[in-house]
Amino acid sequence: MDSTELTVRTGARLVTDLTAELVRFCADRGDGLVNVFVPHATAGLALMETGSGSESDLAATIDRLLPAEDIYRHRHGSTGHGRDHVLPAFVSPSVSIPVFDGSPTLGTWQSLVLVDSNTDNAVRTVRISFLPG
Repeated sequence: MDSTELTVRTGARLVTDLTAELVRFCADRGDGLVNVFVPHATAGLALMETGSGSESDLAATIDRLLPAEDIYRHRHGSTGHGRDHVLPAFVSPSVSIPVFDGSPTLGTWQSLVLVDSNTDNAVRTVRISFLPG
């Protein structure tokens, strides 16, 4: 298995596109499986369309499902930080994608994105691992 670690600066962005980094990592690796993992208790990964308004739709959906209010038992950090700790139950911290001929088999409109609502920590680690097939 071959693996690399990325440092991603999210700032105040909820969605950060990682597709270009994924494609670069998979290039020239042949067939196999790529796994992407975020080792954080307040972030997740998703496959979604980007650039069409979906990012703001996702933000609105997360706000409806997990309001950024002081209603959580987990209360350290910014107001509503407890919701950040619930997010990975809805947006998984890992995703696996088949790779054929050195290219991740994403659908036409699919992008790999980091979803991070935690503005208290603007730097994230992402591990990408390739398992040859």
